[in-house]
Amino acid sequence: MRLTRLAVALVTALPLVTATASASRPPERPAIALTDVLPAVAEASPAPGDGFRLTSGTVITASGAALPVATQLAEALRPGTGFPLPVVAGGGARAIALELEPGHPDEGYRLDIGPAGVALRATGPAGLFAGVQTLRQLLPPEVESTSPQRRRWTFPGGTIVDRPRYAYRGAMLDLARHFHEPAEIRRYVDQLSRFKINHLHLHLSDDQGWRIRIDSWPRLTEVGGAPGTGVGGDGGGFLTKDEYRELVRYAADRFVTIVPEIDMPGHVNAAQVAYPELTCDGVAPRPRTDMRVGYSSLCVSADVTYRFAEDVIRELAEMTPGPYLHIGGDEAMSTPHGSYLTFQKRVLPLVRKYGKIPYGWHEIAQSPSAAGAVIQFWGRERTSPSVATAVAAGARVVLSPANRSYLDMKYDMLTPGGLAWAGYIEVRTAYDWDPGRLLSDVPEKAILGVEAPLWSETLRDSTDIDFLAFPRLVAIAELGWSPRAAHDWSSFRARLGAYGPRWVRDGVGFHRSPQINWS
Repeated sequence: MRLTRLAVALVTALPLVTATASASRPPERPAIALTDVLPAVAEASPAPGDGFRLTSGTVITASGAALPVATQLAEALRPGTGFPLPVVAGGGARAIALELEPGHPDEGYRLDIGPAGVALRATGPAGLFAGVQTLRQLLPPEVESTSPQRRRWTFPGGTIVDRPRYAYRGAMLDLARHFHEPAEIRRYVDQLSRFKINHLHLHLSDDQGWRIRIDSWPRLTEVGGAPGTGVGGDGGGFLTKDEYRELVRYAADRFVTIVPEIDMPGHVNAAQVAYPELTCDGVAPRPRTDMRVGYSSLCVSADVTYRFAEDVIRELAEMTPGPYLHIGGDEAMSTPHGSYLTFQKRVLPLVRKYGKIPYGWHEIAQSPSAAGAVIQFWGRERTSPSVATAVAAGARVVLSPANRSYLDMKYDMLTPGGLAWAGYIEVRTAYDWDPGRLLSDVPEKAILGVEAPLWSETLRDSTDIDFLAFPRLVAIAELGWSPRAAHDWSSFRARLGAYGPRWVRDGVGFHRSPQINWS
């Protein structure tokens, strides 16, 4: 009789104790199934019999552009196994082979596992990286412990053919309301990349703070990144250009593209404190450390506004190799509608001038200049005529419905930290929606992907990030990666519960949702 997927998940998280177990070596767990992966794979064909057993003689083979990904796999598996797992160019027996070959979808891969070896094939390194994340989950959590574990390590046999549903699968971290140090951002990249998230959107400016160095406007960070900036006045700090470039490089090594955001024409109080000429009366507003929104606006009629916007866009574009540059555009309640359209007509083309695809919150869809832009929908309604009009003119949509994907929302009324203006979001609420059918007036072919924003009004450190992001970020990751046919709450909650020991191993303080049976 076959075990149910839930039973497999629970059993694989517990030591198997038998009367014949060796006192010197922990007994082997039951094999993890090919389908016990987050996010769910597109196709899996288990093979009868033995899978592939790692031994001290196993090698990892790769060449060319596959080498960096092979090295990452070796570094992940060496600590817990104690095996050398050398990365070599040639083939041979007992090998995990990473190979580049044409014919696979973007970021897609094929994984074949048999007694003689493992073959992971993809068209590009990003597909190999995605396959490696799957491979890592096909061994027990202890395989990545910090010290060797004396046990048998066996991959389940069979074939996985996998590919993403959407090209864009993102997370957003707000650095403006509270600054997060580069080490905290790198840690977040490490965790989100495990689930095939491939974009990290950094919210770098807001009313409370300015968090990226702009050489042509140095007071933005001297004032807007000073101690006492941020919600509650708790914090301060900013990214230098070197720190930003290093974050971009670090993320790229994990196939995560950084998307920088400078929010305008609203959410600009910090910029105006630093440069009063950005206001219409030339008077600096008072610094703000509260959570209110909608009160600030650039002076749309002033030439200095567009000199400021162009300088910021140009400097950000110069140090951002990714294709997107986000210009905000939300909650500009203090900008008259006509002025808002005037601003977007002048600023959206500036993003294109410097070689980037304009990206903004869904309010920019009101502008005819948003044709060809990426529109981030954060609303809670099921229709959006302005977004539909922009899509008809060539815009693409990233979905971030606040009542489903905003990771700063509380899980329930007892959640410490977080907000509740969009409602409570438990894990099932984050999981139980279909991006292809969210907006009835926008066709699925216009959906570029999904993103889970994490705003920082109540955040202070990585502990807060962990608790609010995980496990809900995994729900959004599965919606973005896995095919619609794989969308199944019972399966997801079982696989998520079995993942818990990996977060424990990594020191991730996730929310132990009562909706999940945690291992």
